[in-house]
Amino acid sequence: MAQPTPLMPHATASWLVDNTALSFEQIAEFCGLHILEVQAMADDLASSKYTGRDPVHSGELTHAEIERGQADSGYSLKMQKAPVDVSRTKGPRYTPVSKRQDKPDGIAWLLRSHPEISDAQIGKLIGTTRNTINAIRDRTHWNIQNIQPKDPVTLGLCSQRELDAAVAKAAKKVAAQAPAEDADAVPAPAKVDDREALITELKAEREAAVKAAAEAAQEAEAEAWLEAKRAGEATEGGSSGG
Repeated sequence: MAQPTPLMPHATASWLVDNTALSFEQIAEFCGLHILEVQAMADDLASSKYTGRDPVHSGELTHAEIERGQADSGYSLKMQKAPVDVSRTKGPRYTPVSKRQDKPDGIAWLLRSHPEISDAQIGKLIGTTRNTINAIRDRTHWNIQNIQPKDPVTLGLCSQRELDAAVAKAAKKVAAQAPAEDADAVPAPAKVDDREALITELKAEREAAVKAAAEAAQEAEAEAWLEAKRAGEATEGGSSGG
């Protein structure tokens, strides 16, 4: 059985990078992240800056467990207390201020990629209003020229599980509203295959987004290394000339 990840994996990883001598591999494994994401945090190359979250304070790790990991780079950190799932209360989804500017991009992606999802579902997924959704759909939004459709999961506006559930619910509703003769004409296995294909497509998009982020971090690291190398060569050249 896979070990649960911290409640806020990126924030936890950022804290461990700044406050411990654990290896990038240990931090990545414990937080369920790619090692390049952790390395980008350490090198300040990550596109998003995370406020560190202390896993010791939350009870997910102990100082003794961290010390074991620091003493043995091959040691896998053990979750001391699994994070408690926080059930959502009624009302609009809360979105951190740093993420709110990404909402229009997420809405545009949903309207383009999943037109079967209702406005009410989009509002619940992203925490937005019908007026905003309609403005983006009708291209009357004040910032429409700068809106670029982006996967809301990648933007951190909702989870992959929530998106998959919304898509499945919308697909089920559309199928229920279809004429009876059309439903009879489509064999049941075909419906199952369509749903599986949709889920596979969603997973592929998610994996592609993660891969792109990793590649971007790797490219940024390479560019930083080249700049440092050029700076060193320039310094050596200046010294030789003197």
